[in-house]
Formats: sequence, structure tokens, C-alpha cells
Amino acid sequence: MRTDYLFTSESVSEGHPDKVADQISDGIVDLFLSKDPEARIACETLTTTQLVVLAGEIRCKGVYEDGEWAPGAQAEIEATVRETVKRIGYEQDGFHWEKFEFINRLHGQSAHIAQGVDAADNKDEGAGDQGIMFGYATDETPDLMPATLYYSHKILERMAADRHSGAAPFLEPDAKSQVTLRYEGSLPVAATAVVVSTQHAPGYDKGEKEAELHAYVKRVIAEVIPPVLLRETKYYINPTGSFEIGGPDGDAGLTGRKIIVDTYGGAAPHGGGAFSGKDPTKVDRSAAYITRYLAKNVVAAGLATRCTIQIAYAIGVSEPLSLYVDTHDTSTVGDDKIEQAILAITRLGGLTPRAIRTHLGLNKPIYQPTAAYGHFGRKADGDFFPWERLDLVDDLKAAFA
Repeated sequence: MRTDYLFTSESVSEGHPDKVADQISDGIVDLFLSKDPEARIACETLTTTQLVVLAGEIRCKGVYEDGEWAPGAQAEIEATVRETVKRIGYEQDGFHWEKFEFINRLHGQSAHIAQGVDAADNKDEGAGDQGIMFGYATDETPDLMPATLYYSHKILERMAADRHSGAAPFLEPDAKSQVTLRYEGSLPVAATAVVVSTQHAPGYDKGEKEAELHAYVKRVIAEVIPPVLLRETKYYINPTGSFEIGGPDGDAGLTGRKIIVDTYGGAAPHGGGAFSGKDPTKVDRSAAYITRYLAKNVVAAGLATRCTIQIAYAIGVSEPLSLYVDTHDTSTVGDDKIEQAILAITRLGGLTPRAIRTHLGLNKPIYQPTAAYGHFGRKADGDFFPWERLDLVDDLKAAFA
């Protein structure tokens, strides 16, 4: 095992074009789940210069039934999309929440997919697709997330808060960050490089205004990353120079293109499926949440300092095909025994899609806040997302008492 190495993670802001698309897609998920907790949604979004396009499949009582939209439904969808873009802060010539063209190409869910997923007299509700999903936790940070990703997110969250409050009026919505940490053993000991590229108001790429922008970004970094880690840091702030044209006007955005930013910053495997735009019958989303929940509780229970969990499903089949635990040689009890303990915890009700949704309470409109700054290690409205709870710690400890 290497004892001295560099590792890097990146984050992107809520105004990044792909994140704009993710937030729109999850806004649609929340809208439909608020109407029908059993709604089925697979919503993809394209954003580009003065254009937003929705595509995908839905099934929602009272909104879209028998191939027809309910009166006012399409207007409500468009209002949700425009309000999302307005909240992010886009009022620019190339992308403005009031002025972009909107195209809705959502349509009914395939009957062949529906018949495989729906419960029937002879079967439980099946998974919405095949696939493998991973969850991860590490004791590097208080939220049990990789430190490189944790700090990358926090830098951009702080900058967004300052932009919205007016404390940093020269900032525009699009931004990226990247943090490189040097590790000794399993512990981060220094931030060797921090990269921040942020869209800015005209003129903040030269002279005194550029210096003001650079000083502000360095101040944010110093307040987010502990000073003990900043002793040998190289800073790269807007290294291309100008960054006035950004967001969907600067680069097209698509749902699901930032899956490593959404998860663990490359510190853990990813099954390949994106989360945003999908209702919780889609195990790409719900199973990724339950594996994070399980891994976090394993680490919080003191059974390991790092934990990766993989789960696999077949479309239309309720029971998972496999469960795999890897604690990276940090377990105090044995990985196979942790697997057995997870499967034996009756309070979980099993690991079927229905059991996951029931245990975590996923059939609720809670998803748009997940679509920027990561799905894990975070709170919304002052409380952790349900998959971040630590309510299995006592069960896991009891299994090894």
C-alpha cells in the first residue's frame, strides 16, 4: 500500500451547464412526485444558448395519463424550468431565464419497461433497470467524505452563497474547483494545488479588478481548507485569463455528465448510471443512496475507516444479485461478516427497490437540492438527506458485540 501520494478531485458550481441540466431534471422529478408519490420519471435535459429541451418518459396520475397532458400541466413544467434557471442566477444575453426557448418532449413510459417494474400478484416490484451501484465512506472528514472532494465542493458553495447574497457581486454562476492533497498513509497532510475558475463580470480579468477577484478566491480557500494544509499550496485562479462567457451559452449542458462530482470525486468506483432526472424506482439512484447509507454507518460504527459497497440488480427483478463489501484492509471484524450483518438487519426490510424507498423515504420531492455540490455528505434545509442518517450504527455494533 502506498504511503505517500497525491490525489485530486474536482467540483463544479450550480451554474455549470451540466449542473443546470441536472437541476432542471430533478426539478421535474420533484414536480411529478409532489403530484403522485408513485410517479415514474426519466427526464433528460439539454441546455445551450437560449434553449432548454426536455426529453424522456413519465407516468404520473393527474398529470400525464393515457397519452394526454392534464390541463395546465405543460405550463407548470415550463414554470418549474424557468424558476430553476432564475434561482441559479442566469440573466445574461446568452442565457436568460425569461428569454430562452423551451421545448418539452417528455412522453409516456414504455409499457414494456412498466410491466417489468410494476408489482403484480406473482411478483414484487422489480428494479427499474439492470446495473451496478457503489457507496463509499471514509473518516477523512466529519461528513465521512473524501477530503479532496469535500473541500472542492465547499469552495464553490461558499462562492455561490456570496454571489447570491451580494457579497461578491463580480461573480457569475458558472465555476469549477479542483483540490489536490498530498497523503501520508491514509491521512491528508497538505494541499499542493488548488484550482478555481469562475465566471466573472466584465473587466475582472485585468488590472485592479483581476487582483480583487484573485484576492477574494484566495480568501475563500483559506477559510474553507484548514491552514495546516495550505503550507505548500500552488494557486491557479482563472488560469485561462478571461471567463466572461459561461454557463449554457459557453458550453452545452446535459443531464448526468458529472457523475464523479455527484459521488466521491474518483475516490471510489462508480457504476456508470447518473442520478438526476430519475424517480427512485430507478436503482441507479436509490441503490446508490442505500449503499452510501450502509457504508457511512459501517465507518461511523467503528467497523472500518474506509468502506466501499457494491450492489447489483437485474431489470424487473426485486432482489439484488449481489452485495459486496470492501473495507480496504481497515476492517476490525472482517468484510464477509459485515456483509452478513447488513443482510441480517431486519429493520432494513431487505434491499429490494421497494424496501430501499420505504426505509429511506424516497418517494418525496427532495431531489433538486441534490443536483449541485454532490449527493452525499450534505444537508438540505438544515437536515441531512435521509441516506446520510447514522441510525444503523447501534444495529451494526450489536451484531459484533
